[in-house]
Amino acid sequence: MREDPVVLGAQGVAKAYTQGDRPVEVLRGVDLTLRRGEMVALMGASGAGKSTLLHILGLLERPDAGHLVIAGQTVTGLTDRAATRLRRSTIGFVYQFHHLLPEFTAAENIALAQMIAGAPRRAALDKAMDLLGSFGLADRAGHRPAQLSGGQAQRVAIARALANAPALLLADEPTGNLDPDTAARVLQVLVEQVRARGLAAVIATHNPALATQMDRVETMAGGRLEGHRPAA
Repeated sequence: MREDPVVLGAQGVAKAYTQGDRPVEVLRGVDLTLRRGEMVALMGASGAGKSTLLHILGLLERPDAGHLVIAGQTVTGLTDRAATRLRRSTIGFVYQFHHLLPEFTAAENIALAQMIAGAPRRAALDKAMDLLGSFGLADRAGHRPAQLSGGQAQRVAIARALANAPALLLADEPTGNLDPDTAARVLQVLVEQVRARGLAAVIATHNPALATQMDRVETMAGGRLEGHRPAA
């Protein structure tokens, strides 16, 4: 049976929050389809709803309305436990801040993500070392986050996001906390690794240089996606 190339299918996704005594619509019917190997830049002004959309696509929040399918699994109606299992096995996250656990080494941070998903410690550490090598960080495996530069820590965070071989990568301003030169290097590694693994990726960013390396750009305004255009 041929594998479905569609990794992410979102239709009519809506989300509102209560502010004081009135609802504030953040997402107003978002449609988005993403196939294997496709990278999409999600752009828009602060407050446009990009982070909320990523949280819903990553099963961290539930939409108020709409239909969501990830890696062939219909998400609507999943229990919290089932959604957590799907998130751990299928989705990788990269945030603006690396969020590495300070008491653990680079290798241990990557291994922990696998162990939480059920991998044995030895196998998880072996894979962590392989990932660090592919990111040019094998010599930093025993370093804790405070001993890493900002760019190194973010590369470890990307490696952690890839540790469980996800089908979908979601990144929220992954270079937003770095200086331009470091951001460019981290961006290069991120794109290379996603391309090499054939992942689908949605990357929220204000960085035009990042957007030009995507397959297309989706612009969010007023809680909706305003169509898409090929990356420049």
